[in-house]
Amino acid sequence: MKVLVFGKTGQLACELARRTGTVTLELHGRDTADFSDPAACAAMVAASDADAVINAVAYTAVDKAEEEEALASMVNGETPGALARACAAKGIPFVHVSTDYVFDGAGETPFATDNPTAPLGAYGRSKLKGEEAVRAAGDAYAILRTSWVVSAHGKNFVKTMLRLGAERDRLTVVADQIGGPTSAADIADACLEIARQLGEDPSKSGTYHFSGGPDVSWAGFARGIFEQAGISCEVADIPSSAYPTPAKRPLNSRMDNSATEALFGIARPDWRDGLREILKDLQKPGCAPQ
Repeated sequence: MKVLVFGKTGQLACELARRTGTVTLELHGRDTADFSDPAACAAMVAASDADAVINAVAYTAVDKAEEEEALASMVNGETPGALARACAAKGIPFVHVSTDYVFDGAGETPFATDNPTAPLGAYGRSKLKGEEAVRAAGDAYAILRTSWVVSAHGKNFVKTMLRLGAERDRLTVVADQIGGPTSAADIADACLEIARQLGEDPSKSGTYHFSGGPDVSWAGFARGIFEQAGISCEVADIPSSAYPTPAKRPLNSRMDNSATEALFGIARPDWRDGLREILKDLQKPGCAPQ
């Protein structure tokens, strides 16, 4: 199977690139694709001989999106729609990665795939726009909502905690936001498997959830990171109100992963296992916390 991947340097794209031994990948980053130009990206799909397309690109600056909603909406909304339509025209599967931010974070029950969406900010609105555009394109597609993505690549919570934990004896971390940390490696494997199965059975098209378990707070996740890394750093719980940000974060990012396992046979990953592999990666030459 040959897969056209939009994204090259992001966490998910980096992990997809490591899987060239199982599939043939054609990856396009900012150097070869303008993600703010939907028509140009769609033309790349039309010209490709790929069997499937995975969109691993997103405008992810949650706070900055409050000031740059038009750009976020283009990258996260218009471009995915154009890619989905191009895939539909060729009759090939399209896998698009979305987010828990399409929900309002109310309550404590895990969100099901068909629960009403109600984004709290510009980033969530832009991602929801992308979801709607992909669904409208039809044909063989999967929207995979995930959360709290971490890896040995780029900037993310794991690498930040490792750096700060090595510098300080005590950290204050938000404890009233609950969700599922998800390894980019696990997301990469899920995307490829879903693309393969969609190629065989387009009736599996739809919206799915894929997040790590068990659900935990950011503070609890930080403690797990320090425990596995052998770092002695105290974590003190604080509410979100004590750490104000331009964009409001959902308090409840729990997601129901049952449909993904039922239709694709992909079990919910344990973030503790994913974290273990990330820490191993970071011990390799050239890797360092950011």
